[in-house]
Amino acid sequence: MDSRDWDDRYANASGLVWTAEPNRFVVESVAGLSPGSALDMAAGEGRNAVWLAGQGWRVNAVDFSTVAVERGRELAAARGVAVDWRIADVTAYRPVPGSYDLVLISYLHLPGADFAGVLAAARSALRPGGTLVVVGHDLANLDGGTGGPQDPSVLLTPEAVVDGLAGLRIRRAETARRPVSTTDGGTVDALDTVVVANRPAG
Repeated sequence: MDSRDWDDRYANASGLVWTAEPNRFVVESVAGLSPGSALDMAAGEGRNAVWLAGQGWRVNAVDFSTVAVERGRELAAARGVAVDWRIADVTAYRPVPGSYDLVLISYLHLPGADFAGVLAAARSALRPGGTLVVVGHDLANLDGGTGGPQDPSVLLTPEAVVDGLAGLRIRRAETARRPVSTTDGGTVDALDTVVVANRPAG
């Protein structure tokens, strides 16, 4: 899907396409970190960026959908927080190297080469001691979970993400279960890749 497809998807939704609340694995991964400068790549409607700003982070959020960015601005205003929004395609966007204490890639699903380029840019953007958090639908979700893309070529595995993080210290790399509510009031599990890594401080 290109930016126009995503614009249409967001514009045709009566409310937020995704929840306004942050992803549970993002919250877990950021717990205990001292707020600093953060970059949310492919931020969508900004749920994670806005939450980070509410925790005291100085947040730059990047997405190629103008509609999503406008939704993010509205959410930030409603929450009374400041986020620096930028409309850009993360496959071409190159943040200033060594400029962020936290970089987030959440549910970005691209063909392998494109994802590897985004991951390399994210890794480069980290300051010494900075943290990179990657969360997305796991390949195992096709057979053992629910929702998400059905194209195996764009799904993640912890191993594939870690392979793109040379030079970083891996703190967490696993396939994790995420409960998803069903229409009958129950829950089913989605399977997500969660990887957390640090650039060594020295």
